[in-house]
Amino acid sequence: MNNLELYRSKLVSAEAAIQLIRSNTRVYLGGGAGVPQVLERTMVAHANAFRNVEVVSVLTFAGGEYLAPEYARNFHHRALFIGQNARAAVQCGRADYVPVFLSEIPRLFCDGYLPLDVALIQVSTPDEHGFCSFGVEVGVTKPAAECAKFVIAEVNAQMPRVWGNSFIHISKVDALVETDYALPTAPQGDLNDVSNRIGALVAELIPDGATLQLGIGAIPDAVLHNLEHKRDLGIHSELFSDGVINLVERGVITNDRKTLHPGKIVSGFLFGSERLYKFVDDNAMVELHPTDYVNDPFIIAKNNCMTAINSALEVDLTGQVCADSIGTCPYSGIGGQVDFVRGAARSAGGKAIIALPSTAKGEKQSRIVPHLRPGAGVVTSRGDVNYVITEYGIASLYGKSLSERARALIDIAHPTFRDDLECYAREQAWW
Repeated sequence: MNNLELYRSKLVSAEAAIQLIRSNTRVYLGGGAGVPQVLERTMVAHANAFRNVEVVSVLTFAGGEYLAPEYARNFHHRALFIGQNARAAVQCGRADYVPVFLSEIPRLFCDGYLPLDVALIQVSTPDEHGFCSFGVEVGVTKPAAECAKFVIAEVNAQMPRVWGNSFIHISKVDALVETDYALPTAPQGDLNDVSNRIGALVAELIPDGATLQLGIGAIPDAVLHNLEHKRDLGIHSELFSDGVINLVERGVITNDRKTLHPGKIVSGFLFGSERLYKFVDDNAMVELHPTDYVNDPFIIAKNNCMTAINSALEVDLTGQVCADSIGTCPYSGIGGQVDFVRGAARSAGGKAIIALPSTAKGEKQSRIVPHLRPGAGVVTSRGDVNYVITEYGIASLYGKSLSERARALIDIAHPTFRDDLECYAREQAWW
């Protein structure tokens, strides 16, 4: 049987495909912008056929209907990272959150900590050799598909074909469902005065030839906006978005001076506009790999001048970084922050940066705090933090004492809150 015949033999309807799912089993749902939306909707439409199906996923940018209260007996969600569509279910106890480094998620599947019965994935159309690309989300989905007992794949005609360790052969798929719909897209970050000031300060720490890790949103976009005068930058990041394209077109991001994968943008997944999806389609400059490679701190450290840029919900005066909860209330996830903080810190000439606005809730709440809220999760420890940046400046914490850290962080806090922070520091006898 040739590849075309094999492909046709596995084509079924979405209704027929989901019959591979059984009650009391665990199902992986493809993440990011690669959510298999038709398969998910079909599974939910037939919810009465299932009881106690655990749905495992990372951050998803579409779907989530199975999280509704009326399906509580049918589906239970296990979040490896909490997205907006899963937040309410986790916070009210209808879903679970697993604190885990992004680099270690593939191990959960492959080493049997979270054995998978079925993987629901989305892929590109196959080439003449029978290989489909995982497209815009390779990081967690490829390992999940390799470890699941059964694999059901949507073959989306609009999924870009992305290079790297990012392919699956149709012989490894149990059921194929043809679809044709646009991927979810992300609005670009708002370059307001605060994010632009932060971006400019971060840019001061980035030398020519550096390799960058950054995410999506206002601050990463502002950082990229302030790098137009730099030369020969590279990308090694768990994800990237449209802002990278502008610097590639201007000749700022060339990847030529990378010491690992020179000439290549390396990532685990991506999320942005239609322009981004067209840019990565069959583009040999871009390689996506599983997160146990991209986010491995020892791999990250092989990039000289690795500069990791991450954010936080709050930072206390000793340098502890909370990024996944608001007090005891789970909000997002550990993700790849610690992976890249530690990898960058061990890179020759590397820098690990936490960048965040100084306030929240319309300047009514400081993000630089005396101590983290009770129950708040420490994602990045004070022993790991190098630089903290707000719109008011740069605090360099590495090798600093508690009193020196407190002084540096108070100096970059919003002026409204500095007196209260000073009082707390004096109460602790830091000066």
